[in-house]
Amino acid sequence: MLMDEKQVAVALERVTKVFGRVRALVGASGVFWRGEVAVVEGANGSGKSTLLGLLAGKIRPTAGVVTRGGGSTGWLGHEGGGYGDLTGRENIELTLRLWGGGMDVGEVVERVDAIGFADRPFRTLSRGQRQRVALACAIAGSPELLLLDEPTAGLDSRACERLVGVVREEAARGAGVVVVTHDTGFASEVGGVRWRVDRGRLESVQGEGPARG
Repeated sequence: MLMDEKQVAVALERVTKVFGRVRALVGASGVFWRGEVAVVEGANGSGKSTLLGLLAGKIRPTAGVVTRGGGSTGWLGHEGGGYGDLTGRENIELTLRLWGGGMDVGEVVERVDAIGFADRPFRTLSRGQRQRVALACAIAGSPELLLLDEPTAGLDSRACERLVGVVREEAARGAGVVVVTHDTGFASEVGGVRWRVDRGRLESVQGEGPARG
């Protein structure tokens, strides 16, 4: 696969992942570019979360090659997680200590509109508030690859609007952003290119993204 390594966030070449007798992903090939938003669609059980795990390096392929362009990865899982007895702000601070670099904690809290609850224990937060803290942790280290699994879960309309802004800002900064979502309205708002996972097979769908430089 010929590619400009400096512009590639992550690429797959004929990747298959098997869990027991289940082929979750079959012969998947594709390139996800830095500075681009890629939206991945598909039915429940089609292999979307497996794809995201492979892109993140959390899952090893059974066959094929996953090539990352380098740099750190930010991850927001389907269930935004954090340490319950730490405040939202402390969860973000811990992320920065573990991964280094990135933004000031106050800046991150403001970007995800979490100022009103950032100093409360994570376990006391609502589903949507936890999601915003988890998003803050995902972007705090200024990752070169940002992976979001159903990021609008639990968010109200205002928080969804802020999320759209964050996704666009991260892509404009130069990060490769890959979003798995069932939320068609959100998918349309963030723009970018489209991919579909159908019964374990990855397919490219017509879409428009920013220039790849």
